[in-house]
Amino acid sequence: MGEFVHLHLHSEYSLLDGACRVRDIPKRAKECGHTAVALTDHGVLFGVPAFISACKKEGIKPIVGCEVYVAPRSRFEKNSGNGQPYHLVLLCKNETGYKNLLKMVSAAYTEGFYSKPRVDSELLRRYSEGLIALSACLAGRVSRSLTAGDYDAAKRAALEYSDIFGKDNFYIEIQNHGIEEQRQILPELVRLSEECDIPLVATNDCHYLRRRDADTQAILMCIQMNKCITEGRPMGFETDEFYYKDTNEMRLLFGKYEGAIENTVKIAERCNFEIEDRGVILPKYPTPNGMEACDYLRSLVLSGLEGRESSGAIAYKDHSKKEYLDRIEYELSVIQNMGYCDYFLIVWDYVAFARSKGIPVGPGRGSGAGSLVAYLLRITDIDPIEFDLLFERFLNPERISMPDIDMDFCYNRRDEIIEYVKEKYGSDHVSQIATFGTLAAKAAIRDTGRAMGMSYGDVDAIATKIPRSLGITLEDALLDPDFKAKYNESEENRTLIDTAIALEGMPRNVSIHAAGIVITDEPLCEYVLLLLVTER
Repeated sequence: MGEFVHLHLHSEYSLLDGACRVRDIPKRAKECGHTAVALTDHGVLFGVPAFISACKKEGIKPIVGCEVYVAPRSRFEKNSGNGQPYHLVLLCKNETGYKNLLKMVSAAYTEGFYSKPRVDSELLRRYSEGLIALSACLAGRVSRSLTAGDYDAAKRAALEYSDIFGKDNFYIEIQNHGIEEQRQILPELVRLSEECDIPLVATNDCHYLRRRDADTQAILMCIQMNKCITEGRPMGFETDEFYYKDTNEMRLLFGKYEGAIENTVKIAERCNFEIEDRGVILPKYPTPNGMEACDYLRSLVLSGLEGRESSGAIAYKDHSKKEYLDRIEYELSVIQNMGYCDYFLIVWDYVAFARSKGIPVGPGRGSGAGSLVAYLLRITDIDPIEFDLLFERFLNPERISMPDIDMDFCYNRRDEIIEYVKEKYGSDHVSQIATFGTLAAKAAIRDTGRAMGMSYGDVDAIATKIPRSLGITLEDALLDPDFKAKYNESEENRTLIDTAIALEGMPRNVSIHAAGIVITDEPLCEYVLLLLVTER
């Protein structure tokens, strides 16, 4: 496991705050000789799947966590008098811990959101199993009490957390980023550890991977707060010590504190959760009278064939009825063998609802038009036999992949369909999906220039030189002579463009995807983080 493990780290998914790119975190860990690393983004778990994947690729053990915001009182109290929320780092020991963290952080959004997603003591107690807690940074309840000179309050907080998570599952964090407040309370944290018999753990609040990235992260924070770097670095990040330190650097800072370094390894050894690839997990369609899904699907398809015949849509001019019946049998056998009967029933059902309510429905797009079953269910309006379309382009038993039926509904009435699906499967089983707005090339230039305090005219003169090519990156743009000339024009321009390149592609905000809907068999919070998002 090595001699030290970072347990407090923020990726780009701590939006406009963390500047550690998920793909680079395990590479940096490997470079420092570490064999494990944690991800603890602020209030979210967006980066977890990509983080685990990146760690596996580099042979680094991933530790899944989150730095949650804890409301001083109840998460349901939403007024300024409730005070600023405290920080608390939570790490998953196992699958139970991860599921509890998902539920807790989801409730922080759906029940406790007030400026930030907030948990409270009640949630911490309810979902404490499988989690290890660290007291966090200066914004943690323990440290904030000590900074205010209230040792008794800090002691009460430490003992409460120890009681919530269990004596072996709560640690007092010690940090040193060259900040005076941290130096002042460090002896008090050590005293607290000794008096309460709560172990210490050394962390660095990593927001970027290398010391030289400090200015880039400061610009990122300025973009978030709509401030200018000429006013000074953002509060709390005045130094350039918030980078991913190697073991020797951490030993120099905390080697004299008994157990503080060693406990990082002990904690890492206890955290053994990875997302299990369980393949496709589909919800069940509620069939009438408890019929098997595939039997019900067959009955609907045969009924649909009669309907298409009676309407004249299928007249058997160039093809025999036997061709249609054979194709039906073939498609149904593939659908059944691949386990997608419920999928077709679910799609059929909400399309049928839309048609019954007079909501305009498109004819179907993409490879789904190759399915006769879809045509007979009136999911699509293209007869694949008449137009010689291949079912295998849509669903191929030799290439296991989810069927993809692209449907178009009237934009103004789409919400009616979503509400119908929620009523059918339960609101805790249905959700629209989130999407991330990212800093694309021109946006990265403009946002960075504004944060640097450059004039609009100077920044615009650079942004307009980016070639108008779909998906172009700033590095690609540097191959263009005009843009390269702006880069070489001045040191300020070079700093702007280099910084923008470092930030390009990072998530800027989260909003609601225009069309994607998720339906799950178990409540959503068993699988994913739930958000309350109002932006589209």
